[in-house]
Amino acid sequence: MSGDPQPEELALAPGPLRGVAVAALAGAGVALVATAAVEAWQVVARYVLDAPAAWTEPVALLLLKAALLLAAAVAVRCETHFRFALGAEALGGGARASLAAFARLATAGIGVAFAVSGARLTLATWSMKTPGAPLSAGFNYLPFVVGGILFAAFALERLAGRGGSRELSGPAIASPESR
Repeated sequence: MSGDPQPEELALAPGPLRGVAVAALAGAGVALVATAAVEAWQVVARYVLDAPAAWTEPVALLLLKAALLLAAAVAVRCETHFRFALGAEALGGGARASLAAFARLATAGIGVAFAVSGARLTLATWSMKTPGAPLSAGFNYLPFVVGGILFAAFALERLAGRGGSRELSGPAIASPESR
């Protein structure tokens, strides 16, 4: 085992947004477990009770979007999402740092695009109802807003050299030997 931090350690690495990353990871876990529970209820209601619930599918999809976007945002902080390591590893130090900075800016831009587009769709569909569930259709786009904001925030945290950056600020977490 090398002294390099593992992705799961980088998610919890010290930095100004560590608490946000921990909360996002916990939120993704809760949403994933809730998705499984809703899907289990869907099966029980349909095949055991012979009374299918119309609300389960839209709620499961909403929870799944939340889980995926929160987890993807944490992966941005770990730099295991939107990363092309092979090309960067082939470059020298200055070029590698420039490529890392460009990638972080591009990821922040993608996050802003997600957040802005998600906000527009949320506002445009807020007055509509989701078919099958007593929810506003705007809820379907809120995970994109939150996820996009987190993508941008975590990418900018990395760009500033905080949050366990591999290329620009060295190892994120002290190795077990140095603790």
